[in-house]
Amino acid sequence: MISEQLKNIIRDGEGLTVEFKECRTQINRDVYETVCAFLNRNGGHIVLGVDDKGNITGIDKDALPQIKKDLVTALNNPQKINPPLYISPETLELEGKTLLYLGIPESSQVHRCNGKIFDRNEDGDLDITNHPDAVAHLYIRKQSSFSENRIYPYVKLEDLRSDLLQRVRKMVRAENPDHPWGTLTDEELLSSAKLYQRDYHTGKEGYTLAAILLLGKDEVIQSVLPHFKTDAILRRVNLDRYDDRDDIRTNLIESYDRLMAFVAKHLPDPFYLEKDHRISLRDLIFREVVTNMLVHREYIDHFPAKFVIGIDQVVAENANRPHGYGIIIPSNFTPYPKNPVIASFFKEIGRADELGSGVRNLYKYTKIYSGRTDPQLIEEDIFRIYIPVPQELIVQAAIQLTAQVTMQDTAQVTMQDTAQVTTQVDKRDIIIEFCKEPKTTSEIMEYLQLTHREHFRKDILKPLLESGILHMIIPEKPTSPKQKYYSNPKDSNHV
Repeated sequence: MISEQLKNIIRDGEGLTVEFKECRTQINRDVYETVCAFLNRNGGHIVLGVDDKGNITGIDKDALPQIKKDLVTALNNPQKINPPLYISPETLELEGKTLLYLGIPESSQVHRCNGKIFDRNEDGDLDITNHPDAVAHLYIRKQSSFSENRIYPYVKLEDLRSDLLQRVRKMVRAENPDHPWGTLTDEELLSSAKLYQRDYHTGKEGYTLAAILLLGKDEVIQSVLPHFKTDAILRRVNLDRYDDRDDIRTNLIESYDRLMAFVAKHLPDPFYLEKDHRISLRDLIFREVVTNMLVHREYIDHFPAKFVIGIDQVVAENANRPHGYGIIIPSNFTPYPKNPVIASFFKEIGRADELGSGVRNLYKYTKIYSGRTDPQLIEEDIFRIYIPVPQELIVQAAIQLTAQVTMQDTAQVTMQDTAQVTTQVDKRDIIIEFCKEPKTTSEIMEYLQLTHREHFRKDILKPLLESGILHMIIPEKPTSPKQKYYSNPKDSNHV
């Protein structure tokens, strides 16, 4: 949360998703009722240190450490909030006063506070414990909204990967050294992350679809969801099929790793400074794209998710349970979690940020990265994201990859090596583009960052000449020291 966002929240006042509490020296008792109500409804923002009228009163700095400790302890205490949850209060300064901000997600479970069920409307928090119809409606809404909460009672702890659980502990400690998951047992961690649930309507209890997708062994995932996969495709030269592909059918944590590795392999990362610090535009943009594909997908839909790197854009698409239809832009976007348990898990391990920040980041950085246009996000039954990538950046990435492979063994290049390099980067198209104006052998080699002349002459230049892709300006004197090579525009379509 940044100060400007907090100012806007306070300015707009209390409502369905906003609540203020003074809490100057201690926590108001009804804070936890509001937390419960927000969890059961649409989530929301709780600001401590502001009165009901929106006046900033601040929290006593001497009392702040104890207030934060009490909050964290209570929210993780099933006697107070059940099921418990992990929320880290954020300390902010505004108008010279200290405030605490709590971002409460919409939960996929029904929560109780001190044994009572609270819901939320425009008038505040409602105790619906003794209203059976309202409670039944709440349970139905929660269970029907999120397929990630499907319970698989025959899935056991040994069907999940213990090595991934250990990795998760390391990841959360990297984000917060005092994170409770760091010291919990496997069963306690899974319960805290809401990956083990009980359906009070049917009596079922066990590990959920979210648990299987996040931490399950590959054979368990495929047994539960045989259609599950994410298809990463490079399609620049062979537009009918592909130039490279990764068929990903593993857990969401390692799916993220493989998708980001595919991005790093085939997409450029131009130099960019923000406030005197270099940042990776590529990683910032595609972290959001990849996270969106994995976190907000409707997994019971059989539509295979695809991540396609094309000639001048990247397209990501996945099955979706739409919350509205049409093009998404920051000014008309209301964040809505499709899989809040998975989203919360990704946030805890540092792979997702505040709900809604992804759209802002995509619009902020894509135009800088592409140099020309905004991204396009389309919310329908299939959610699609289009990220433009300029051709000159694609060529730059290809040259860099060519140079890396060539430098590993410039003295001993074999035909097998050449085939491998050509599979990774099609030099032909790079040379065609570069040789629209006649170029010498040395100029082409320098452009490709190659140093082995005999390899270049025999394995690259000669085949291009023989196939008619390149032409000599002095064809009657092939070995002339003034010889240059050029391509025709039509050569770009040559097979």
